[in-house]
Amino acid sequence: MPTPVISPREADVLALLGEHLSNAEIAARLFISVRTVESHTSSLLRKLALPDRRALSRRAVELARAERPRPAPALPAPLTAFVGRERERAALAALLADHRQVTAVGPGGVGKTRLALAVAAGAADGFTDGVWFVDLAPVAGPDRVAAAVAAVLGVGEQPGQGLDEAVCAALAERRALLVLDNCEQVRDGVAPFLERLLAACPQVRVLATSRARLLVPFERAFPVPPLSQDGGATSEAVALFVERATAAAGMAPDPALRDGIAAVCERLDGMALAIELAAARWPTLGLDGLRDGLSDQLRILAGGPRADERHRSVRAVLDWSHELLEPADRALLRRVSAFVLPFTAGAAVSVAGFAPLDPGAVADGLGRLAEQSLLTVVPSAHGTRYRAQETIRQYGAELLDGAGESARTRGRHLDWCLGGADGLARAADEERQLPEGGRQAGFDALAEELRAALAWAAERPERRPDARRLALGLAGLAFDRHLLGEAQQRLEQAAALATALTEDSPTDAADATDAVNAADSLREAARVAGCRRLGDDMYRLHRAAATAALDAGDPAGAARDLAAAATVAHRFSSTFTRLPAAAEVTALLARARELSDGSPAASAALALAEAAVLADAYGSVQGSPDNTARETVGYAERAVDLARRAGDPVAESAALDALSGAHSWAGEPFAAARAARRRVELLALAPRTPATAHEQVDALAMAAATAIGVGELGRARQWGRQLSGHPLTAEVGHHATSWLLVADAFAGQEEDVLAGGARFLDAWEQGGRPRSFSLGPAAAAVAMVHGLRGDDGARASWLAVAGRAGTEEEYRHGYGAVFDATVLLDRGEAEAALERLSPAPEEVWKWVSWVWLHWYAAVRVEASVLSGHPEARERLAGARATVAGNPVAEAQLDRARALLDGDPARLRASAAAFASAGSHYQSVRSLRLADAAGGG
Repeated sequence: MPTPVISPREADVLALLGEHLSNAEIAARLFISVRTVESHTSSLLRKLALPDRRALSRRAVELARAERPRPAPALPAPLTAFVGRERERAALAALLADHRQVTAVGPGGVGKTRLALAVAAGAADGFTDGVWFVDLAPVAGPDRVAAAVAAVLGVGEQPGQGLDEAVCAALAERRALLVLDNCEQVRDGVAPFLERLLAACPQVRVLATSRARLLVPFERAFPVPPLSQDGGATSEAVALFVERATAAAGMAPDPALRDGIAAVCERLDGMALAIELAAARWPTLGLDGLRDGLSDQLRILAGGPRADERHRSVRAVLDWSHELLEPADRALLRRVSAFVLPFTAGAAVSVAGFAPLDPGAVADGLGRLAEQSLLTVVPSAHGTRYRAQETIRQYGAELLDGAGESARTRGRHLDWCLGGADGLARAADEERQLPEGGRQAGFDALAEELRAALAWAAERPERRPDARRLALGLAGLAFDRHLLGEAQQRLEQAAALATALTEDSPTDAADATDAVNAADSLREAARVAGCRRLGDDMYRLHRAAATAALDAGDPAGAARDLAAAATVAHRFSSTFTRLPAAAEVTALLARARELSDGSPAASAALALAEAAVLADAYGSVQGSPDNTARETVGYAERAVDLARRAGDPVAESAALDALSGAHSWAGEPFAAARAARRRVELLALAPRTPATAHEQVDALAMAAATAIGVGELGRARQWGRQLSGHPLTAEVGHHATSWLLVADAFAGQEEDVLAGGARFLDAWEQGGRPRSFSLGPAAAAVAMVHGLRGDDGARASWLAVAGRAGTEEEYRHGYGAVFDATVLLDRGEAEAALERLSPAPEEVWKWVSWVWLHWYAAVRVEASVLSGHPEARERLAGARATVAGNPVAEAQLDRARALLDGDPARLRASAAAFASAGSHYQSVRSLRLADAAGGG
């Protein structure tokens, strides 16, 4: 079939369709008329045999993607030339072409990383979505592998899932190569990560380097041999020595020395690192000195009978290099091995500057170690830093143990980390006005050091208090960095450390203090879990906090924790993967009552739990549809009153949330909106903690939703935008934009809905396509806008999303009925619209009483009028009292009355009322109806 010919102007239009611009925007951009744009669009649909505008936009994106330059490989740029390895390079490249996961295996110093980089660079053209390099050397433990990969890819954490799933989602449809370097130290984490990644991402390939195989079934190992010594003086090994020696001396060794160099390389077993270190010494020692050094000073480190011979050769070269150092430089080399990331001279002084090393000599010593290739100078925006290659760092750590300095040095490193964590925390408190990127850079430059120090201290009983302090500090910093998963992990670790301290403490008082600390950390972890929308974790952690509180002799605290767990089971039921049984939750509430001391805080917590569990104020999925609405309001009002007396704004916000829900179920949308608005006001000046942040996000969502319910579209959009821009919603665009999409749809802001819908859909799919009471309405709102624009294909796609993002009952009897009927009325299908809204609101009260009561009642009246229903006038009169005070719903009833009376002038007057209420679509519709009624 011949390729259709697309004119240059059509190509311009197609490109802008790919940017999701409207016809008017395209016309303005290209300086043509809207009619011309429509003509080109029709022509493109015909030529490309596509069904609708949505498919055309997708094709434009595909064409743009195919034509854009491929991303440059995200690989480190080696500062020295890659020498030799032609056979290995070709063989490894061929293996990578045939298999999805290849591991370059060999001892430290053999040259695995350089070979992998060369192969990856050569294969880059075959990976249209990029080549990504991840150095796992600084990673503190196996559980941090996914975090390291996510950091390189720029992937953020998603609520309800780990970083493993987030990475898999980000790479699911990409053709990319992932280079994982230095896997040996976190092999237990790399293997399961790769199994998940490669199963979920069919076009991704992985090239790993490791001292040992990863032992996964799909792995293809490629043993990296030493540099070839074939050819003697012309071998690859000699070529590497000559290249590096020339760089070090500024002149090449005499060709007559090449046979002697070949002998040295042979003694070094062809190990790349050993050859490079020897070549670096050549300018000062000469070939004779190198031969003498190898004969007299080289010795094998004790590695046991299982040590690989080549690995021992690398250690021998390092040992020989170490022996050439002055005693002070030896001490410095072994002590700076405590650092896992590039470090400054000042940091080295803090950690390594103790006798017999003069702190004033540390900076000079770092320079000498760098000159001898034992440290690498790393320029940065914050000054010069130094870094030891991983092999050298591990070698230094062994020397540190052998010198008996490990405990003191790592203790000083721990103290330095504690100081650094405190400094970052102060900066976070004092410098919130700085760009967030600056704060993130400070954390990122220190985080792995903190993690390493914490891992060391946690294993030593005498340093557990410091370990707990560091875990808490790291939790706060991680939360500020929006690494919510790690924040929760560190808080749980702090609780475990506090519990371990009770076993070490000699007094009952110390035991009680540690148990209190454990309870506090578990409570905070529960609040972070709330920010992550992990209901199961919130429930588990509140219960664990109750146990710790009882251990601390604090039954009132335990009562609050158990009441909180019971509340969570109802308030955040949609965030659970497995809801606890109703009897279990009721039992928690009963136990909380037994433990309560009647204090204001305990009484407030119990009142809130009773409102949630006994009255179902939050309308949870496990709640009874037969609750008495007024009784529910009473429970919630009591909870608000007690929380206010307790002086706890977070508790009061949660109680106001219950009251808002109770008013909603009672058919009192205005009262629900007032309670939700009070939450936003209450939390506006609260300090940023996990508890307040969680409440703020929830409060903004509820305020936007309830404002929609009473027709306050301006406020709904304002709060929706605040929610969309909140730091905690940066990685969850579906939750962030859900109510803003609904508000914009009702306001008739079609272009905003389409743009926001793209963000919503991407985030929802990347987040695992979750269900939530707000996600279904958001998708249905986008579907409505497409329906109003006449794009039935796009509408059908979004209705499918709504079906997966919400529940059938909510869609059938609540928001779905409102949105579907609005589209049907716009198309003149009034009888079908009335059929969609056939139940009276009181017949489906639980689904329409939430946000949709006024909208349901008003749209139902208009459908009744336009379809000529005999009870239209009666329904109109009945709806007046229901929607009184809602400017949009009242305008819709006024319009229905004008239609019923055949009054075009009042139809036009309703257009102004809609415009004043911020409902652009309904304003335009009033004018259309007036024209059709003969009021032009």
